[in-house]
Amino acid sequence: MKKRVAVVFGGRSVEHEVSVITGLQVIENMDRDKYHIIPIYINKKGKWFTGESLMEFKNFKENKLDDIQEVILTPITNDHNLYNHPENIGLFKKKIIDKIDVVFPTIHGTNGEDGTIQGLFELMNIPYVGSGVLASSVGMDKIIMKDVFKANNLPIVDYRWFYRKEWIENQERIINIIEESLDYPVFVKPANLGSSIGISKAKDKDGFIKAMEIATRYDRKIIVEKSVENPREINCAVMGYDDNVIASLCEEPLGWEEILTFEDKYINSNVKGTGKEGSRRIIPADIDDNIREKIEDIAKKSFISIDGRGNARIDFLLAKDGKIYVNEINTLPGSIAFYLWEGKGYSFKELIDNMIDIAIKVHEDKNDNMYHYDADLFNKIHLGGSKAKKM
Repeated sequence: MKKRVAVVFGGRSVEHEVSVITGLQVIENMDRDKYHIIPIYINKKGKWFTGESLMEFKNFKENKLDDIQEVILTPITNDHNLYNHPENIGLFKKKIIDKIDVVFPTIHGTNGEDGTIQGLFELMNIPYVGSGVLASSVGMDKIIMKDVFKANNLPIVDYRWFYRKEWIENQERIINIIEESLDYPVFVKPANLGSSIGISKAKDKDGFIKAMEIATRYDRKIIVEKSVENPREINCAVMGYDDNVIASLCEEPLGWEEILTFEDKYINSNVKGTGKEGSRRIIPADIDDNIREKIEDIAKKSFISIDGRGNARIDFLLAKDGKIYVNEINTLPGSIAFYLWEGKGYSFKELIDNMIDIAIKVHEDKNDNMYHYDADLFNKIHLGGSKAKKM
């Protein structure tokens, strides 16, 4: 019997369009013999929709989404039904549109990649692909992520972080901290955003002020990192659950100088890569075996340190002196990284199968936990009067 898989994409995020592309890539490559696909699109206002026209990219380009209907999921435990929105059929009435077995979230950035939507799926007690609430939120917040990596003795660049409010109230103090502890050049980044949006390199005080003004438009938390000058970027994906984790091939993106921009990632890149110098990526990366082995090992440890599951891509900076730094981890759907798995013998279809299988195993494991404890607490505590009595 086919599993009924809901692919959720879109969302209230500056990465909305990227999410739509990712969701449709997943839909296009799912095995129709194994899965009944239920597309769920969240528009920029946060409304949820389903409909057959959501399965075709050209319908988004031509704005031909005529058959879609607004729907809702409920946070009720074990209610895995997709309902018609009550306002469409009368107040307090719900009509079941479909039943869901597994959710495949592909929402990039805010409210999707950060653990928010994963919390809904946890409340529903439904299997879902990718990392859980904690790992997703840690992987999304560059500050907390680096704190966790640092605590696990993983190599990272030096950094400082600030709230937007601090910057508004005392710019000179923050400038002094950066100049005394990091010095220029530095990278300034919104803490909770992907796709290189809002990131700038500052080479002096004026550049730093401008970079902070850009970053604070996108987030209330800002991270400032010491620049590694003229590094090579090497990326490696990992897949698994608990400590049973495998690594993909490594890649080296080409054609970027100081920042791998939004356009480099999604418009200019040759996604599959050929290993040829003419492509935008070299896969596998042209690095020594000892460097590759270290990167694979650190990638696995990074994933395990945040309690990741499913699939993720870890981005590294390889300095000219041979030092390796973890730059960031991209949990699903920040990167499905299918092109890094092809050389390891996984087609996109097989990668999707693996991620769904992991989601089901994680769900079964979670449901082995006890969720009640008989303490007879109500009969041991007496409440009433002006004061509550102690046990």
